[in-house]
Amino acid sequence: MSDTHIDTINIANSLLFALLNNMREGAAIIERDSGKFIYCNKAYLHHFAIPSFNEFNSNLMLRLRKNALSDLDLQHREAVLEKKGVFNELVEYVSSEGIPFFAEVKIQLFILNRIRYTLITLAAVEKSFFEISTLGILMVNKKGEIVSANGYLLNQSGYSKNELIGQKVELLIPSRYHENHKIERSQFLHHATNRVMGMGKDLFAKRKDGSEFPVEVSLAHYPSDGDQYVVAYILDLSIRRKAEAALKEMNSMLESTVKSRTEALSATLQKLELSRKELQNTIAFQKALLNNARAIIVTVDTSGIIQTFNLEAERNLGYKAEELIGIHTPQIYNDPILTPEKTRELSQQFLKTIPEGMGQFYANACLSVPNENEWMYVRKDGTKFPVLLTISAMRDESGLVIGFVGVALDISKAKSIEDELHQALEKEKELSGLKSRFISMASHEFRTPLSTVLSSAYLIEKYSKTEDQTKRLVHLHRVVSSVNMLTDILNDFLSVGKIEEGKIQVRFSIFDIRQTILSIIDEVKNNLKKQQRLFYRHTGPSDVLLDPSLLKHIILNLISNASKFSSEGSPIEIYSHYNGEYLTLSVKDVGIGISRDDQRHLMERFFRGANANNIQGTGLGLHIVAKYVELMNGTIVCNSELEKGTELIMKFNLKTTSI
Repeated sequence: MSDTHIDTINIANSLLFALLNNMREGAAIIERDSGKFIYCNKAYLHHFAIPSFNEFNSNLMLRLRKNALSDLDLQHREAVLEKKGVFNELVEYVSSEGIPFFAEVKIQLFILNRIRYTLITLAAVEKSFFEISTLGILMVNKKGEIVSANGYLLNQSGYSKNELIGQKVELLIPSRYHENHKIERSQFLHHATNRVMGMGKDLFAKRKDGSEFPVEVSLAHYPSDGDQYVVAYILDLSIRRKAEAALKEMNSMLESTVKSRTEALSATLQKLELSRKELQNTIAFQKALLNNARAIIVTVDTSGIIQTFNLEAERNLGYKAEELIGIHTPQIYNDPILTPEKTRELSQQFLKTIPEGMGQFYANACLSVPNENEWMYVRKDGTKFPVLLTISAMRDESGLVIGFVGVALDISKAKSIEDELHQALEKEKELSGLKSRFISMASHEFRTPLSTVLSSAYLIEKYSKTEDQTKRLVHLHRVVSSVNMLTDILNDFLSVGKIEEGKIQVRFSIFDIRQTILSIIDEVKNNLKKQQRLFYRHTGPSDVLLDPSLLKHIILNLISNASKFSSEGSPIEIYSHYNGEYLTLSVKDVGIGISRDDQRHLMERFFRGANANNIQGTGLGLHIVAKYVELMNGTIVCNSELEKGTELIMKFNLKTTSI
């Protein structure tokens, strides 16, 4: 829809049209002789919901009036226009979309280039105040006919809008007032002024069902060349009259009651004076009890707002009483992490949903059942401490709950002792388990080498001849090997003991990692299984800062395991890399591998994989390796798959290492 619609006629006064185009009111120009629309602005089209200027004509304009004009009305309008040059009226229209609206219409005559034109301006009357008003509003024309009524009036009278529109206004007035009202209505139209109707009189309106109700009426007039309208604002006085009557009755009752109340009050004041000292003594006792109790005592009202906060609460929680009383609930110092868990427990206990919040504290107290729980309190500075909290309901004489009192004892020391006992118990259980595993392992691992030593010693004794020397040497080697095995087992036990006692000292020094590992390889290569070979590769700088003794123990243990759990002729790969900050060291084999479940426990004491039960070992080696790696600021991870081998990768952070 464009802003301007102009016929092909050349109109000289472009300023006029520029002004009309920017008006909020609707404006249209009609050629009087032909009755043809030659212009209308956007606002005009908008009021009638007409999309295009080309669809407008004089006949459509008349059809959109809710009440059609008679020939007599048209003649009257023309007569006023010819005489005054202007005609005003209040019109109810219905848009092309069926939406009714009132509009102030002004029709003016003007001549341009000897051609007579009619300028129509249309301002829609805002009706929203009709609908939202809490007064009855009625509009009546000069004939006394109702032309509009708001929803509030319809609700007051019991009529529908269709039942009222077009009816005489006397329909809403008791019949005994009809004749007088017609006279007064005629007089008002001849001397119309805005005023309150019936000053000093009792006015009544009539509903559809015939019942009457007192009203106050204010009148306003709306002058027009086509008609004259009266707007009546009707206030229902029923509620006010009832309130006035009730107030009068109440005043009467109050006067009679005041005297007896005054006498009773005097007696009560005497009793209060007598009990005042007793109350003061009670308050003093309660205050002394609260302030000297070695427990946190807090009372709240039924909304959960703190009413009492004793000195022990201030000392333990770090808040001042005035910071919390009348402002906060105890949730300000309760650990919010525990709230969901406690709520779930209570919901299961009561078999219904207990909402989070203060209600969870009162659930048991309201039922007068034991309500003692451990809670975690949070001080103002953020630190936490455990308490044993007991909550009880406070009730009035009738048994109605008027609040709750919480008594909390700081159980930090008790919990600390409990934790220490628990840790000691767990330690004892762990030591008992270790003892059992040690006895089981030792009985197995010691039995084999000792049996070998015993049997070899017995056979050596039998080989007394010179030609038996070769056989004696074989058994002597078996004895030496078994003794070395026992020595290694005992060394592992000693190492674990030192680690547990914190007696392992790390001595960092700078050394050549490459040469050190090559030296270790040369030392152990003869102890490998048949045809097993070691392959070693290093990248990056070779000077590192570590404990060479602990590192040697780590590498020896990992090479020994790689050989032990791999078949003859299999390779063992060792790789080291140093980038100036981190040293990475790995030992990889293609042996029996370790299952995923066993990998989780691989570094635990005495642990052995399920597939390694038939292979000699104490289950301490990797535990010791992991501890040594940790002591040298390192980490160790295991990559393994059953029957495909194992790779143990260590990473040392040499940035944080210093001599």
